[in-house]
Amino acid sequence: MATQEAPKSIYDFTVKDIRGNDVSLSGYRGKVLLVVNVASKCGLTQSNYKELNVLYEKYKNQEFEILAFPCNQFAGQEPGSNEEIQEVACTMFKAEFPIFDKIDVNGKNAAPIYKFLKSEKGGFLGDAIKWNFTKFLVNKEGKVVERYAPTTSPLKIEDAVKIPIS
Repeated sequence: MATQEAPKSIYDFTVKDIRGNDVSLSGYRGKVLLVVNVASKCGLTQSNYKELNVLYEKYKNQEFEILAFPCNQFAGQEPGSNEEIQEVACTMFKAEFPIFDKIDVNGKNAAPIYKFLKSEKGGFLGDAIKWNFTKFLVNKEGKVVERYAPTTSPLKIEDAVKIPIS
């Protein structure tokens, strides 16, 4: 019986975009990635989207990408359908970076990509994601190199984004 190999990098995953299409993360090979679980009705939403947009605009042409995964596991702060989420993220918050399918980041139904991220970089009080806007920095080889708390300003991560990370 063949056993499935454990993922070695983020590039081993295929996820769904906000429209339900499969996206192989191997297409991001060679880029620094900031993976974020987002919500549109959180107290951290305004500042995070604003600063994520600043980072994205500044570094998107320098092998940097933000991958946003909506999640409704924290106080029901992302209740909308994918269409509603896209409307809010792209119209109200002007996000130009990729927004993916709404997922769970914790529990038995946690998306495989989040199981991987958490296994690579556990949190301060265990592996579980504590709130919206937890951020994972992934290097150009697809390895998770850092995890940031929801309250960490995206602009405070800028130095790590602009330095080639290995």
